[in-house]
Amino acid sequence: MHRPVQRHRQRLTRILVGAAAVPVMLVASGCSSDSGDSSGDDTQKDSGASASASTTEAGSVVKEAAYAKLPEPCKVFTSKTLEELVPKGAKSSKEGKSGDTATRGSCSWDSLDNNGVDGSQFRWLNVSLLRFESDATRGTGEKLASEYFAKHTEDARAVAGAKDTKSQPLTGMGNEATLVTYDLKKKEGTFKQQTVVTRVENVVVTVDYNGAGLAGDDAPKVADLTKAAQKAAKEAVQAVATANGAGGSAGGSDATPSPGKSPDKSASKSPTQSSGQGADPGADSKSPTKSAAKKD
Repeated sequence: MHRPVQRHRQRLTRILVGAAAVPVMLVASGCSSDSGDSSGDDTQKDSGASASASTTEAGSVVKEAAYAKLPEPCKVFTSKTLEELVPKGAKSSKEGKSGDTATRGSCSWDSLDNNGVDGSQFRWLNVSLLRFESDATRGTGEKLASEYFAKHTEDARAVAGAKDTKSQPLTGMGNEATLVTYDLKKKEGTFKQQTVVTRVENVVVTVDYNGAGLAGDDAPKVADLTKAAQKAAKEAVQAVATANGAGGSAGGSDATPSPGKSPDKSASKSPTQSSGQGADPGADSKSPTKSAAKKD
């Protein structure tokens, strides 16, 4: 009689001990799942994500463009230069239309020296200015200007109807420059075209200069036109630097102009946003052949 009771008591003791052990195992398991090691992993993951975000944010910052403004296009040349290049039209300036004068502008002059039965000498001068701003997704203003410079130079070499096209790099004006020359025959005569495309930091300056002997007069010498066009281009490049408060000369490729004052918000639109990339800022200027036809 005593044995069954004793065995029963022993079995009950084992059950109670086993039941008491279950919560201990659960607590141990819970402590393991909330251990400091796991918390460290999560912290490292969060830290890594934050560092990645900071890197991305830092990577979007680009250098501010050197030049923040453009000179007035009709005032980039001195009166002396205009009298030399367009002697009968030094005061004939016509400013091209622009939706954003802070990023683009142009001005043209034309001259007709009419000698009656002895013929006439026609000259046409045009300057175009295009400024690029730095963009977080597209690059610095200098990079964008350099890309446009290359494209615009190719366009100058590919004018429809141009004959005897030649081009050569130039030094002593801006960071990079190219001279493109060709003949263009029109009903009024043969026009000797000189195009100088130059980049100074984040601004592309284009000077177009051509001449023609009309009504039987001799054509002007290309060497004279080329020399005049290069002089005008150097003057326009210097005008850009002066407008931004840069001292000294902006003629050399190693020149480092001082950054100008940042433009206000109303003038912060990039040239590609304001009028479309690749658009010629002097497109609204009067063409030389139309001017010549009118004068005749």
